[in-house]
Amino acid sequence: MTQTIEVKPDGTRRAVTRDWVPEAPVALEFNGLAYAVMMATPADLEDFATGFALSEGLAAAPTDIADVAIAEVEHGWVVRAQLAGLGVNKLTERVRARVAESSCGLCGIENLAEVARPLPPVAPHRAIAPAAIFAALAALRPLQTLGRQTAAAHAAAFAGSDGAIEFLREDVGRHNAVDKLVGAMAMAGRLLGQGFVLSTARCSYEIVEKAVRAGATTLVCVSLPTSLAVERAQNAGLSLWALARNDSVLQVNDASA
Repeated sequence: MTQTIEVKPDGTRRAVTRDWVPEAPVALEFNGLAYAVMMATPADLEDFATGFALSEGLAAAPTDIADVAIAEVEHGWVVRAQLAGLGVNKLTERVRARVAESSCGLCGIENLAEVARPLPPVAPHRAIAPAAIFAALAALRPLQTLGRQTAAAHAAAFAGSDGAIEFLREDVGRHNAVDKLVGAMAMAGRLLGQGFVLSTARCSYEIVEKAVRAGATTLVCVSLPTSLAVERAQNAGLSLWALARNDSVLQVNDASA
């Protein structure tokens, strides 16, 4: 906790204590190769590395990932893992490509083509009842431990078809929270298509892509989606709900059977 000063519009001041959301550089290394450095909350890092490898297409299943080792170092954290399977070739290709990338990670003609590459088709699925979405929203806030403490952390949750939240992960980064959720469920042997993903993050195309690649069939976000997020969801067959509130939710794309 840190003591700081709260200032009101009338100029009055009072001392308050606040918890800051933990944030640190987390280096991800696969097969001895440095793949990425992410700014993340250093918790649930095995889930993070597993989910990241799955959503990046470096691994097809949790069994492709082994020997995850986590170490706190002078300037942050390092997570090392061994990959097997087809992801090994993709790993070396992406490491070479990243040498020429800027910090945005989406520069150059090849990367533009990568963004436009079709996503794998979403499996046939039944529609999620709006009542289940409202039930999950009502249960979400009490489970956001880091979010309540800091008011600065994103959450990604998985809820069953009845709206009961079964898994939840938090992180300072919206993508990281989704990766942690994907990793936690994969290691538990659970499928995202057995319910729906609920994200407190901005509904950007990356969140849609991570959800689809991880096997989700329905994604619910508390914000409006971007145009590209809608387009990608429609093309892949992902059911998408947005602007989820306690009293309303927007059905953006219904791809249910």
